[in-house]
Amino acid sequence: MTSLDQDQQLLVGDRTPWESAAVPALVVDVTGVVRSANARSRDLLPAAVPGSLLADTTPRWLRGHEAVAGPLGERRFVAHPVRLPDDTVCWWFLDDTDAARTREDLDRARARATFLSEASDELLGSLNLQRCMEVAARLATRHLADAAWVVGPGSAAPVVVSTDDTVRHDRLEHAPDDVPGLQEALLGFPPVPSRWLDPSGVPGWLVPHGFGQVGSVVVTPLPGHAVAAGALILLRRPSSPAFSEDDERVARVFAARVGVAMSAAQMFAQQAFVTDTLTRELLPPVLHELPGVELAARYRPASDADRVGGDFYDVHPTDAEDGESLVVLGDVCGKGLEAAVLTGRIRSTLRALLPMSDDHLRILRMLNAALLSTEHTRFATMVLASVSRRHANVRLRLTSAGHLPPMVVRATGRVEEVGTRGSLVGAMAEIEATTAEVTLGPGDTCLLYTDGITEARGGPFGSEFFGEDRLRRVLTECAGMPADAIVERVQMLAAEWAGRTTPDDMAVFAITAPRGQHLTAVDGHGPGRYTA
Repeated sequence: MTSLDQDQQLLVGDRTPWESAAVPALVVDVTGVVRSANARSRDLLPAAVPGSLLADTTPRWLRGHEAVAGPLGERRFVAHPVRLPDDTVCWWFLDDTDAARTREDLDRARARATFLSEASDELLGSLNLQRCMEVAARLATRHLADAAWVVGPGSAAPVVVSTDDTVRHDRLEHAPDDVPGLQEALLGFPPVPSRWLDPSGVPGWLVPHGFGQVGSVVVTPLPGHAVAAGALILLRRPSSPAFSEDDERVARVFAARVGVAMSAAQMFAQQAFVTDTLTRELLPPVLHELPGVELAARYRPASDADRVGGDFYDVHPTDAEDGESLVVLGDVCGKGLEAAVLTGRIRSTLRALLPMSDDHLRILRMLNAALLSTEHTRFATMVLASVSRRHANVRLRLTSAGHLPPMVVRATGRVEEVGTRGSLVGAMAEIEATTAEVTLGPGDTCLLYTDGITEARGGPFGSEFFGEDRLRRVLTECAGMPADAIVERVQMLAAEWAGRTTPDDMAVFAITAPRGQHLTAVDGHGPGRYTA
């Protein structure tokens, strides 16, 4: 039997113990007249004496025949009506103040936990610093303050959010010392508690237009990775409650999450900048024009997610009239970023060795020595092609260093393999290579390519190589076509052959002797043109 049931039994059977019940109680008849009241109720509701009307002596919330709750003095009570056998109603008053406060605290804690969880999700949803700062400012004004500043580090733009949830991006053009605690917060030091800050000391530039008077201020750092990511400034009007210790604690937890998100965005931006800068140096170059020669190239990395890989090509035009320009096509063992790093090293070394480009074997030996002196374990293959114009023809000197032999497709459709062989670069202490000379007549093309073309695995069963024989047939079909059309078709067919399989890097380079007679460029500028 519950305490309430026991008190009801006492009320029905013996009036004297009911008078000393542990909780206040009133008995009201069907007309709303108070019939009896115990000692506790007389302390709580002194006007509710027997014979008085319940409506005249109790708060308005105490009506009807259902359990209700409301304030009585400084406490909160829940009133439970119990119908008695004589049709009267006994109202029992249970003090609910402490339980209500506990529930309110729990609801606030749940709401803040939900807010912080949602804030983390939204803040980490973007790796853009400006977007992250904007999200932080909006969240702060919706849940913590009437206006907010999110101040980024260094030259980053702070974000101001006004009371109507509009965002303004700007630069911090004022000294941080103008705002108490801001300089320390930007350096990562814990702020002075907000209840100690004097709102009257807030400079006018910090108050958003139309905001009005400032009632309270919070300044807190945004902790990042090892260094502060910025600072958070929260403003409330006098009409809003001043920041309490609990509010300040939530603001610091929120600021910590904002700082992590902003720091991650800053790191991503820095890494993206470094990656983009380095990648630009590793990407295939824009082809230089050579007077009287058509050049075309295509490059495709093994993965769509990679912009660079182990295949490369370069063109180094000569400054001397009737001199030889150097074309290089190579393939570093492996693919992806690690292969691209070695690719960049090889290209840089070859640029340094250009003064001796007339001696291919010497270049290869010096490049080999340079690669062996490093700690890398990768090797490379390549083809060097010295290109010069000789009247209507194009003269080539080709040297292969462990690379696939170049192929020449004549204007008649005949395909020839160039007889040059050599050792891998970066694998052995000594290398040897042979140089072959080829003359391209008008309409002839010399094709340099990497094994990503011939070893593209696919076909009907997905396991057959594209192969050199198939490449020869494709080149026969391309006889007389411009250089750009040839490389486009070769790479397209090899990629189609590979289908959905993961191919290697692909690079193809065409050197073509144009048809027609060469005409000198006007005023000596430009590569000139050819007659039909």
